[in-house]
Amino acid sequence: MAVVPEMPIAHTWQPEHLRLAVTAAGVALWAWNVDTDLFTMDERGFELWGLPWSDAVTFEELSAHIHPADRDRVRAAFAATRAVLGRYETDFRILVGGEIRWIAARGQGEDVGIVGRTMFGIFLDVTGRKQAEESNELLAGEMSHRVKNLLTIASALTAITSQSTTSKEEMAHRLTERLTALGRAHDLVRPLPNGQGHAALLGDLISVLLAPYDDLGAFKGRVRVAVERMGVGENAATGLALVIHELATNSMKYGALSAQTGTLDVSGQTEGAHIVLTWLERGGPAVTKPEAGAGYGSKLVRRSVAAQLGGTIDYDWSESGLIVHVRMERDRLSS
Repeated sequence: MAVVPEMPIAHTWQPEHLRLAVTAAGVALWAWNVDTDLFTMDERGFELWGLPWSDAVTFEELSAHIHPADRDRVRAAFAATRAVLGRYETDFRILVGGEIRWIAARGQGEDVGIVGRTMFGIFLDVTGRKQAEESNELLAGEMSHRVKNLLTIASALTAITSQSTTSKEEMAHRLTERLTALGRAHDLVRPLPNGQGHAALLGDLISVLLAPYDDLGAFKGRVRVAVERMGVGENAATGLALVIHELATNSMKYGALSAQTGTLDVSGQTEGAHIVLTWLERGGPAVTKPEAGAGYGSKLVRRSVAAQLGGTIDYDWSESGLIVHVRMERDRLSS
């Protein structure tokens, strides 16, 4: 006689089970009295906002912890919830000490589910998701910027090569060499895998990055690099390569490297716990200081120098040519 398997018994949810599920999901519960403006939250809610426990807080007191850039928007969003048909969600930042957290507030609008003049909803900590989104946006912007620069350089390389060669075979050969050198330089923007030590020697790294620009003028050797022999760590290589690449791109567009007789000297000197690279352009077109409001490339350079190299970058827009001083922490550069 065949044995009929027993049907599973449906689970009966108890209040304590709901609480366990809410805690596991990191959900904070809130209730808002639309007449008194009082907010009550569970323990998770007060932890999320970085506030000591209390029976209730006013919405105004709570909103004081919202990031100033989001505060008016959040106040307007909560005030408008009673006119919203169905579910709503709004994301905003709060300040907890020196930390910024992203919160998602979810609830039901148009008085749906209102009990005793009180509306109910939840708060979720979505900081991780928002940080990932911001990182992806930054990466997309950075990659777009790099691709545009590479296309600009490739176009300039093609034009210059076509003017300095006498046959298509010679042009193809020289252009291939230059694009290959540019590719090697671009590869150095990426750090080496963990455990492989220094990404490059400082002089080698700078020389390879600048090699594609060396023979674009009236003579070879117009790009000169003179720095001490020291290793650049895999963490610092990315930041330094981005800085050199950006400076070279701008020089080729507007500076000394755009002129046949322009020259570029990169030198280094030690100042205590720092090393200072000096980027000196001569023989190019007249230099003028850009208008206020740095472009994406300048912002990228400053962020890379500060965040990855622990230093600063200063520009001297002298009439005879651009001078740039890149000050970096020696320990950060070698790590």
